Amino acid sequence: MAFPASGVFVPTMVGALNNTLALDLSLDTHKVALWTDTGTYDLHTNTAYGVAPWNANEVPNGSGYTTGGNALTGTTYAATGATGGTWWDATDTPWTSSTFSGVRGCLIYADVLAGNEGIMAVNFGAAYGVTSGTFTIQWNVSGILTIDWMP
Repeated sequence: MAFPASGVFVPTMVGALNNTLALDLSLDTHKVALWTDTGTYDLHTNTAYGVAPWNANEVPNGSGYTTGGNALTGTTYAATGATGGTWWDATDTPWTSSTFSGVRGCLIYADVLAGNEGIMAVNFGAAYGVTSGTFTIQWNVSGILTIDWMP
């Protein structure tokens, strides 16, 4: 399997739900790192940035990209209460003055936690790049993560 389908990291979400992992989605300290389509990934067992396989195949350092990625800023998290639904969103994430290619997806991880736990992976559906320009992840208008339920 190459870069995984978009989804949440199961161990991280289980830890947050079991209250054994202090995951705060409203922090501006989470990071977004860019990845190529090389490697084998599993959101059930591969749990953190810097730990295999998330320790290889990141977009190379240089030309507008720094290993570890950019901060995820402007984060907002809200439960809509009686109307049903929870969403998590952030400001669009840019890399300016950049030149790189083969970007298949991104890893969002909790940089503030000791283990750099993965929060979710987002598959872009194709490989993208930029030449002497700005590469921007434009988050969906409905948020990075949306959980709907019926009230």
